[in-house]
Amino acid sequence: MVNTRTFRMPVSIFGRGSSDNVGSELKALGAKKVFIVTDEVLWKMEALTKIVAGLNAEALEFQVFDKLPTEPTVDFVDEGLKLLKDSGCNVILAVGGGTPIDTAKAISVMARNQCKIEDCMGTNKIPAPGMPLIAIPATAGTGSEVTMFTIITNTKTSVKMLISSPYLIPALAIIDPLLTVSMPRGLTAATGLDALTHSIESYVSQKAQPMTDIMALSAMKLLVVNLPLSWEDGKNLDAREKTMLGAYQAGLAFGNSSVALVHGMSRPIGACFHVAHGLSNAVLLGPVMEFSLSGNPKRYAEIAAAIGENVVGLDDMAAAKKGAQAVRKLIKHLEIPRLRDLNINETKFNELIPQMIDAAIASGSPANNPRIATKEEMAEIYRQAY
Repeated sequence: MVNTRTFRMPVSIFGRGSSDNVGSELKALGAKKVFIVTDEVLWKMEALTKIVAGLNAEALEFQVFDKLPTEPTVDFVDEGLKLLKDSGCNVILAVGGGTPIDTAKAISVMARNQCKIEDCMGTNKIPAPGMPLIAIPATAGTGSEVTMFTIITNTKTSVKMLISSPYLIPALAIIDPLLTVSMPRGLTAATGLDALTHSIESYVSQKAQPMTDIMALSAMKLLVVNLPLSWEDGKNLDAREKTMLGAYQAGLAFGNSSVALVHGMSRPIGACFHVAHGLSNAVLLGPVMEFSLSGNPKRYAEIAAAIGENVVGLDDMAAAKKGAQAVRKLIKHLEIPRLRDLNINETKFNELIPQMIDAAIASGSPANNPRIATKEEMAEIYRQAY
């Protein structure tokens, strides 16, 4: 039997200042008028000045949609879709973190399909390609600019809908490390640990493949060294660039091997308590990693070696534990809070654990984990994260 694997990715441009030329790239896609999806804070910052100058240089008109929440929701996809149709734009430009890019991806496919975004939850339920989309990340972490996924919260059901389709892959990803220089320390830490989670989970995922292994291991090496440096000094351009490269590689890795238990359990936290996705992952990474070691000690031992731990002479499980301890130490160094430090009511949290577990399992991600967790074990992990 032939064991075939598919590795999908958009055309990508990487480098300092690469976003300056977005105008000509939009022209190449046939842009007449550009629909910009970003967030209000970023739009007011100097980071977007050169992007706008690039549009003006190509005489491209644009419409801005920047009234976004902290997490993408069905309501804002619908609002953006209406504005897009009224504006007459024919190409979409997403600039920002996971929220603008995920929202733009959903708007793109809804613009060319008759179904509602709620009908597309799951895999390959989008009937046809969307409007051309260029994605420019302004954070180093989500990886959404290179994946076939979008996560949209249904506020009526408090479910973070995982939607997967090749039609969600942007036509072009522009990775410009200079856009991350103004990121606050807390956001740098959370998004960077989101990327580290992507690399770790893609490497231990039951859907891992040779190409994703290469990307995941390279991403880990870059992130564990350069994320702390970026966090300590946001203007360290070399560290910012290498952190961005690690996040990009991690995005390519999990975009083709999928994620596992951390992501499955983090999405319901975001939906129920409005905790940012990267922070939810960062809080869960330590306890989930420790729980999962016995499912594939060899892979976790390889992770330990990749992130610079001395594992010479250790058996796989001992090496795996050393790697997990190193990740815990990094999370603590980056001052990631516990859930109880985020003003989440303990009683309400415990009441919603069964609902969050059901939502996590329904997403399918926990089934990719090297060790499959029971509902009782997932409940215990939630309590540890709290």
